[in-house]
Amino acid sequence: MCSFALWPDRKRNREKYASLYFCCAVEDQENELITLEIIHRYVELLDKYFGSVCELDIIFNFEKAYYILDEFILGGEAQETSKKNVLKAIEQADMLQEEAEAPRSVLEEIGLT
Repeated sequence: MCSFALWPDRKRNREKYASLYFCCAVEDQENELITLEIIHRYVELLDKYFGSVCELDIIFNFEKAYYILDEFILGGEAQETSKKNVLKAIEQADMLQEEAEAPRSVLEEIGLT
């Protein structure tokens, strides 16, 4: 389900997926159908990453949801349209984070092992 609303200088798009609502405000000259496609792709990415995405996934993992959005959109434009490439970049970032959080011995930290 989606809807469009006109503001004095912007268009507002709202789309509902299951129990999630996504809203975007775009300039008058922008194509609102492309905005709906971007919202749809973002939901697909969230769904692929979290399994069946729900509001609790976003609430408790909002940093990851923003990171997925940052990998997908840069400066208001879609920078990568391939879901496979975006998910690969997110997977690599997850591995780096796990390595950084892994406990290390004192000798490893000072470079003696």
